[in-house]
Formats: sequence, C-alpha cells, structure tokens
Amino acid sequence: MEYMTAAVPHPSPAGPARSGRRSLALALLCGALGSAVTLLATRQRWAEGTATVAGGSFPLTAKGSDVTGVPAALAIVGLAALVAVFAVRRAGRLVVAGLLALSGAGIAAAALVSASDSSALDDKAAQASGDTSATVASLSHTGWPYVAVAGGALILLAGLLALRYGSLWPAMSGRYERGTDRPRRKARPADPERPEEIWKALDRGEDPTGS
Repeated sequence: MEYMTAAVPHPSPAGPARSGRRSLALALLCGALGSAVTLLATRQRWAEGTATVAGGSFPLTAKGSDVTGVPAALAIVGLAALVAVFAVRRAGRLVVAGLLALSGAGIAAAALVSASDSSALDDKAAQASGDTSATVASLSHTGWPYVAVAGGALILLAGLLALRYGSLWPAMSGRYERGTDRPRRKARPADPERPEEIWKALDRGEDPTGS
C-alpha cells in the first residue's frame, strides 16, 4: 500500500523582505517630505491684520515661526529620529520610532491649535502703537498652518511604519560601531638584499631573517 504525503508549503523569505524594502522606502519618503513641508510652512505667512496708530493704520503679518516655534523644532527632531532609526536595533529602534511618531503628532497638534491664534499679531500691534492693550483689527488667517498639519501627518506615518516594520529594516554595519578592533597587519620579513630594511628591523627588535 502506497501512502501519499502532501507537501507542506514553507513561507518564502521574499515576502517579509519585500515588505521591509517597501515600508523603508515609504517611511524615508514620508519622513523627509514631512520635515521639508513643515519647515517650509513655518516660514510662510499664517496671519495678517491691521494696527491703528495716531498716524492711521498699517498692515501687520505673522509668519508661522512668529506664532509658534513648536512645529519647526519637532520637524528637526523628527528628521534626526528618522536617521537614528538605522543606528539602533531592537528596543532602541522602537524607542526612536516612537519619538518619530510623537514628533509628527506634536507638529499636527501645535499647528492646529495655532491656526486661529492672534497673539503674535496682537504683540506686534502693541509694539507698533506703544499701547500694551492694543489688538489687531481685520484679522485673517491663511492655509499654511494646515500645510504644516499635513507635514506632521507624514512624519507620523513614517513613525508608524518604523514601529510596524522597523525590525525588517537594515541596521548600521558593525564595522562602524564603537569599539570594533581592526586586525593588525603582520610586519613583513626584511628583505636580505636590502641592508637598510635589515637595520630597521633590528631597531624595532625584530628578527630580520623572519624565522
């Protein structure tokens, strides 16, 4: 009697490797693009209005960096965390990936809160008029805070990808790690046909014959 045995399929390592490459490329793209978009948005005009002084009224504008410095600072932190992901392994990689995700979430939250903020323009109006109680009139806001929110969302996505697929990503080569000893080269035996090499070998306390 013949017995037929069914072949048991084995999982191919190509699947996880392909997922690792795709998630790595997407995380790098999202992290770098999100940081660039956030930094660009903080340099643009977020709010505008007018201030009234004795001589009349004049326009005032406030850039994102005038309203809040949190998005720009977290964008730099996120970019550094994105690079640091490849320098650490295991638990350290999870910590850095979490920092990357938190940076993106912090950028989005700070930009949303500051989207309708008028304190920066009120401060400029007080300085221009000399009256500490002065406020800005005809206040309006632009869409750049929401561009910063989008940048933060991209960084957040990069952090989530690092948390989920970071274990499949490559790490920095061990030869670049601190404390790696390089093998020393053995001194070549002195050439007996060259007297100067024999004298140098004797000065170093070596046997010039190489025996």
